[in-house]
Amino acid sequence: MLVLLALVVVWAVCGILTVLDVLPAGDPARVDVKKRIIEETDWFRIPYPFQWGIPTVSIGAVLGMLCGVLTSTVESIGDYYACASIIQAPVPPEHAMNRGIFMEGLGCVISAIMGTGNASTSYSHNIGTLSVTKVGSRRVIQIAGVIMVGLGLVGKAGAIFVSLPDPILGGMFLFLFPLVMSVGIGTLSEVNLESSRNIFIVSFSIFFGLAVSQWMNYNPGLIDTGTLELDSLLQILLSTGMFVAGITAFVLDNTVSGTDEERGLTQRQVAIAASKLRNDTTYDLPFGM
Repeated sequence: MLVLLALVVVWAVCGILTVLDVLPAGDPARVDVKKRIIEETDWFRIPYPFQWGIPTVSIGAVLGMLCGVLTSTVESIGDYYACASIIQAPVPPEHAMNRGIFMEGLGCVISAIMGTGNASTSYSHNIGTLSVTKVGSRRVIQIAGVIMVGLGLVGKAGAIFVSLPDPILGGMFLFLFPLVMSVGIGTLSEVNLESSRNIFIVSFSIFFGLAVSQWMNYNPGLIDTGTLELDSLLQILLSTGMFVAGITAFVLDNTVSGTDEERGLTQRQVAIAASKLRNDTTYDLPFGM
């Protein structure tokens, strides 16, 4: 609620400054910079399958999306654990993780059929918002999903959100990104962070992920294997800091010697066993299935 209230207030201030011409023409903080989007968008539009034509298959596009899916899967697994930690739910079991990834994949298929340019996945920024609102009820998310589906049919509603001035969007990210980072660090609570082994793995993985992805962004044409598809595959993977950091941490954690207790595996197994003993129904299928 605080984030939404701040958004409305700052947006209103930008609107007042725009009307009074305090902000110069073309300033990104003006609310009329993207007004053409609102003017040219239809009021109502109902999407339908294959609205942009029959889909075609390209090896390069498939490999590119495969990289995105792999990266998103790694991110989603972290999101599930972080979400459970924030709302103090039991540790997600394997079947719940598999079901979550499956539903994200199903959502991607439906998105492609309906002609959207992006797939559906868990959104790490919402995890940060969850830590602020403390609302973890699935009913709330389900109702919000229904509302979003309704708004998705109203073109003007989407255009209004798209017209949000970039400085406001940047300010929101400035607030939400640190929350996401703190939640991610909080998932290491079961790991012994007094161990020099773990400190090295965490710090080196973060550094290596940031360094490699930044280097790839500044040197996009240096990878040349002779195969365009493979070049695109490596470019996308190595440009994703989260993927590089995750793979680096995975390799180091499984190659550098350390006890199960030091790695946090003992505590995780205890938490999973305790959840099974309680016969917890948090991750059961709905409607008694």
